[in-house]
Amino acid sequence: MTTYFDTLTTSFADVPLEPGVDTAKFIDASKGLVRMFDLLGSAAFVVVQKDLNGNIAKLEARLAADPEKSATLEGLLAAEAAEGNRTASQGLMWLLRGLEFTLIGLQRSLENPTEELSISFNKAYEDTLKKFHSWVVRPVFTLAMKSCPYRKDFYEKLGSPQERVLSEGKKWLDSLEVIVAKMKVVYTEKNYYSGL
Repeated sequence: MTTYFDTLTTSFADVPLEPGVDTAKFIDASKGLVRMFDLLGSAAFVVVQKDLNGNIAKLEARLAADPEKSATLEGLLAAEAAEGNRTASQGLMWLLRGLEFTLIGLQRSLENPTEELSISFNKAYEDTLKKFHSWVVRPVFTLAMKSCPYRKDFYEKLGSPQERVLSEGKKWLDSLEVIVAKMKVVYTEKNYYSGL
């Protein structure tokens, strides 16, 4: 049998981290995560997908415009900082925040096998994105959290056997966690958050 993770062109586990996070592979892995929202089966997640895809598009545009300097996420950030045009840097910041939200929601779900997805994602939202969202945006995400499918239904959509879904999911999430943590350090150490 196959799992959702078998359908990915690039897993976060396949994204090279040295000499920096490979931009093209990261983009492809991020697109795979966005497709996972289709499995949640709710129109409420279309807003989340559009936001993530919009930020991915900013990275793709930057990579196409300057493939050499943008080959790694770190290089992309440094080049934009030097040029003063930080469109992709802002897109990456928001993409990382969205990925972290998804990461924490799914990690909670894996660590708490009796917790419904709506609870896992609501807690993840409170811990990640909520502090960055205005009172206008928060209700959209609250609706999306309430629209999560039952845990059992979601995990069935991820494929079978379930043991493999859980082990592949953990590997995928662990790799995403490393990337998100690494990039948060880069943003902080290089002061890239400033002005975004």
